[in-house]
Amino acid sequence: MSAAAPAYIPEASPARTGARLLVQTLEQLGVEVVFGYPGGAIMPVYDALTGSGLRHILVRHEQGAAFAADAYARVSGKPGVCMATSGPGATNLITGIANAMMDSVPMVCITGNVAQGLMGTDAFQEIDILGLTLPIVKHSILVRDPADVPAAVEEAFFIATDGRPGPVLIDLPKDVQVGTADRPSAFSRPNAAAGIDRDAIARAGAAIRKAERPLVYVGGGVKIAGAVDELRAFV
Repeated sequence: MSAAAPAYIPEASPARTGARLLVQTLEQLGVEVVFGYPGGAIMPVYDALTGSGLRHILVRHEQGAAFAADAYARVSGKPGVCMATSGPGATNLITGIANAMMDSVPMVCITGNVAQGLMGTDAFQEIDILGLTLPIVKHSILVRDPADVPAAVEEAFFIATDGRPGPVLIDLPKDVQVGTADRPSAFSRPNAAAGIDRDAIARAGAAIRKAERPLVYVGGGVKIAGAVDELRAFV
């Protein structure tokens, strides 16, 4: 399943903060709902939500934000979006992220972090959320420049929905959220994946035809790919 949202074309001016660029890019990508719980390291993003077209649903615990985004994606077919602050706020998302990874649910998780100058200094509520979530995400992105925010967000949505869906993490240091960019970058989509290996399909078909008592063992990917009717016809 490939992302169907149109490419976000950033404006050249005026200069905008990384937080504002994040919100605007989410709007451009068709996001309607964001689940989250505020905290100091993500507060610039919450300030940027004011006046936007995004509906923010305040949860009572960050884990609830991750599971709510997971459920939203399952019901709507669109990537769920959740937000949390640094430290324990970010780590509280982990269980929901792991659940989305195991069930192939498209999700974009946005975490705030300490300013880049404080990383590695054991600063207040600093934590390596990229390292902690590495085994349970399709991809992780640490944004280091406000100008890179639009490209990072669109890349995250592309990866979350392309092929086998899954969660993608975007980590935003606070200086990136409050910093400004005159000319935001744009995401360049990769070339289309290689075509179907028809020889492999022919070999599989020949093996199935030789089977005396064939058994069809099916996973949830058939539903995700919208291939239920085709599966029934095959059976």
